[in-house]
Amino acid sequence: MKKAAKLVDTERVMVVHMDMFPCKTEYDFYNAFSAALLTQTASRKELWMENARDFVARLVPKISFSPEPNSDISLSLGITPATHTPEEILSLPERIAQQKGKRIVVCIDEFQQIGEFTNSLTVQKRLRTVWQHQQLTSYCLFGSKKHLMTSLFGMRSKPFYQFGQMMYLSKIPVDAWTGYIQSHFEERGRHIPNEVVAELCALVEQQSSYVQQLAAILLSMLSEGEMATTVHLKAAFSSLLDACTPLFKQQIATLTGFQLNCLRAILAGHHSDLGERTVRDSFDLGSPSNIPRLKNALLERDLIELDGRDVFISDPVFARWLRER
Repeated sequence: MKKAAKLVDTERVMVVHMDMFPCKTEYDFYNAFSAALLTQTASRKELWMENARDFVARLVPKISFSPEPNSDISLSLGITPATHTPEEILSLPERIAQQKGKRIVVCIDEFQQIGEFTNSLTVQKRLRTVWQHQQLTSYCLFGSKKHLMTSLFGMRSKPFYQFGQMMYLSKIPVDAWTGYIQSHFEERGRHIPNEVVAELCALVEQQSSYVQQLAAILLSMLSEGEMATTVHLKAAFSSLLDACTPLFKQQIATLTGFQLNCLRAILAGHHSDLGERTVRDSFDLGSPSNIPRLKNALLERDLIELDGRDVFISDPVFARWLRER
């Protein structure tokens, strides 16, 4: 997203980024939303002399930044229900766009976090009601949990149903990863052949975060001038499994026996026939009516994902860990 933003004509369009993951409440979001808009649509001088005063009244904002020319600005606004209505904050990008004579694109990462708010549906309705009427502001809402994002935008009962075009991003192809990984190894005086990059990507099913994490572990294991081999890669993957073990143990600690059995059935290749009697009996999955409940519970925990009628374990490293340990 940030790479794409660099291609935008900045004379006509301003791009604002924010991460919703740290936001636990509605007003956490409003504070982060406002701070991102004010800091990313103005110069430093404009920020503390004009923007905070003109666009967000009744505030004494706390602004901190380093004298270094490329350092980030930190802005604390202290927005609460007593100081501002949600509509005031949600209309902020449109007001800034109107004053500056530009369009604004607001990019919000981990947008599925809105589903965790106590009054989630009410907040979603507020956002939709204000945002759908804005003429100079566009929104790019993306997240890492496919089933939650699909629920937010694909269900008729949800406020954001048909809010915009839904796009599912494909995995980055191995060819694209090859040059990227090799360039980073070369910068450090290490080397990795095409076939090892391909095997690395295959081990983690080309999931971006794991590709980068495994590549970093592999790089750290090599001496200057050394070439990565499949032996190195095997050791690096074992280290990755060890690093993930505490998290994976925590994820399965609260699962029921039926839920664990369901994961084992999926690992065994039963992606579409979990309801068949032979499968239920072999893996002790309970009655046919128990299967939808098991799927829903594992989906809510982000342990599985659906592809049509088929069910898969969503995390390839977790799948390998569960199979081996």
